Amino acid sequence: MCLSTIPAPHYRADVDLFSRSWTALRTAVAELPDEDFAQPSGCTGWLVRDLVCHLIIDAQDVLITLVTPAETEPTRDAVTYWDVAETPPTGEDPLDALIVRLAAAYQEPRLLKFHLDDVGSAAGRAAELADPHLLVSTRDEVLTAGDYLSAYVLEWTLHHLDLVAHLPDVPGPPAEGLARSREMLEMIARAAFPASCSDKDALLIGTRRRAPTDAEKAELAELGDGELAAKIPLVLG
Repeated sequence: MCLSTIPAPHYRADVDLFSRSWTALRTAVAELPDEDFAQPSGCTGWLVRDLVCHLIIDAQDVLITLVTPAETEPTRDAVTYWDVAETPPTGEDPLDALIVRLAAAYQEPRLLKFHLDDVGSAAGRAAELADPHLLVSTRDEVLTAGDYLSAYVLEWTLHHLDLVAHLPDVPGPPAEGLARSREMLEMIARAAFPASCSDKDALLIGTRRRAPTDAEKAELAELGDGELAAKIPLVLG
């Protein structure tokens, strides 16, 4: 019997959204003027150059994961891939500090841009070629390639917001990536943000990238008897 190798439509949509989110983020970095690399990012303790260096490592992780097959049943999916930490990052974690040193070693923004384009393009191609049902291993967990790539839509979207946090003239993440990321964040929190809250604001408030206004605090407190307000901010790792 010949089995179809055509990816399921829902998987194709996940891969397309991964690709659109990742392409938009890499394009935003590629078009940054050199001086913007010295600006602060939305990640605590990181400049834009540090964030871009982290994206290079993210791209390497995607490549490594997609060629690391697993033989056991999945232990995570696109939502449970994320762990919720007890405390927010301080920028003093050894790995965070390593990123800062690595970014400084590049010396010139064009070298960071080149490396991100090189490795990032390869990660994008690997995602498009991946078998949706392939079981892959990362962080001592197992999940399908489809779920892994879907989880990374949230990674790209949050870091795109980090990139533009102090660069208001730089285009932000795609609307569909914001919507899907909000959906995943609400699934992680097991509670919904107020309908009046935009996808971008839900992500920023929900992940402690900005504090809610007094009006937003009041809405959160009223929603579900304050259930969501008690859970946020969510520190994802």
